[in-house]
Amino acid sequence: MSRIELGGATLELLAQKAIWWAAERSLLIADAHIGKAVSFRRLGVPVPHGTTDQTLDSLAALIEHHAAARVIFLGDLLHSARTRATATLDAFARWRDGRAGVDMWLVRGNHDKHAGDPPAELGIRCVNEPHVFPSAPGLALCHHPVAQSGVYVLAGHAHPCVTVGRGIDRLRLPCFHIGAAVGVLPAFGAFTGMHAIVRAPADRVYAVADNAVHALPPTP
Repeated sequence: MSRIELGGATLELLAQKAIWWAAERSLLIADAHIGKAVSFRRLGVPVPHGTTDQTLDSLAALIEHHAAARVIFLGDLLHSARTRATATLDAFARWRDGRAGVDMWLVRGNHDKHAGDPPAELGIRCVNEPHVFPSAPGLALCHHPVAQSGVYVLAGHAHPCVTVGRGIDRLRLPCFHIGAAVGVLPAFGAFTGMHAIVRAPADRVYAVADNAVHALPPTP
């Protein structure tokens, strides 16, 4: 866990690829991509089963551990229109029923435009980016990592990772990429890809490995 200040808010980077905003009792999650696997299977691509359950189980554990009052999804909650398979939505509904007292928000992302808002019965409040809470007017919650005037942007979309090690001992690790004006969370979903970041000299990068968050040294 690493505590940082962004846009006037104190945030904790979690090894579970999420952020805990204690002042708001809120978990910030980017790119859950629920139903991505079933979407691929409907296209005839053989991919693993159980990834939606794995994603939801991981989020349930975080909610319980932090006694979270709110979950804010920073875009791409559902993967596509094909995600709206009965079995996937039923599983999501059962999971949501077990956490009816937790407020849930979705800052719409590009995949959400294609998938559509979650069914109303899930009780997930949907808003457009940028979304700013009155308690933290200097922090803008977004999906796309695009700088905005007068605020610090916290976003997803890029599925960032960083390469560590050398030669055959190189690893790609999911990371939090904290730039001067924009910070990007790693993808939370169990079935998502990763894309290597391009670091500016002043960027802070926190790699996730071995159930811990590791601050990497700055680039030369």
